[in-house]
Amino acid sequence: MVEIKNENGVYTASFEGRLDSSAAKDVEDEIDGLLAHADKEIVLDCTKLEYISSMGLRLFLRIRKEVSAKGGQVSILNINKDVKNVFAMTGFDEFFNFHEG
Repeated sequence: MVEIKNENGVYTASFEGRLDSSAAKDVEDEIDGLLAHADKEIVLDCTKLEYISSMGLRLFLRIRKEVSAKGGQVSILNINKDVKNVFAMTGFDEFFNFHEG
């Protein structure tokens, strides 16, 4: 569901499949390890993310909030059109920087 890597001080969380209620609960423990580095640059790679629910959005917002509080930066990479529409419908697209790459 999520793989976390550190490459040259940039921490990347790569999401795969569906980030629904049950998956978000499973991912949350792994995200705690990522947030230990919230003062760094954090990339949320959504290349393989197919779906996000309100619980998944809450998880992304938690990441953004903690990273911002610690002076780090967070961005979302390679989000598909359907998932980005969910961000737009909820207004969450205002809280994140989106990049293709």
